[in-house]
Amino acid sequence: MSANMWGYQPAIGYTGSSLIGYKVEATDGSIGKVDKHSDDVGASHLVVDTGVWIFGKHVLVPAGLVSGIDTTEETIYVSRTKEQIKNAPDFDKSKHTGDPGYHEKVGGYYGSHQR
Repeated sequence: MSANMWGYQPAIGYTGSSLIGYKVEATDGSIGKVDKHSDDVGASHLVVDTGVWIFGKHVLVPAGLVSGIDTTEETIYVSRTKEQIKNAPDFDKSKHTGDPGYHEKVGGYYGSHQR
């Protein structure tokens, strides 16, 4: 797993503002909207509500996968395909904060699915 998987890349210009409600675009199309996000050092992530796309599933997306943020359009771009995000480990709201094992599992999945 990449050491920077759980941190925003400096080049995207994230300033710490709220991302809740932003649209999320995979490399091949829309995947949903940000339901929650965290800026915790070493554990930054987005929780994306996929809506009807995959039957209301929520997915955890490490901040290191964010490839761009358009604040004017309120859109976040991530560096994975819709299929890769759809097949990610199930989101577990009881483990997404404070459980390094869960983060390792999610980070390992995304790390093995480089674009």
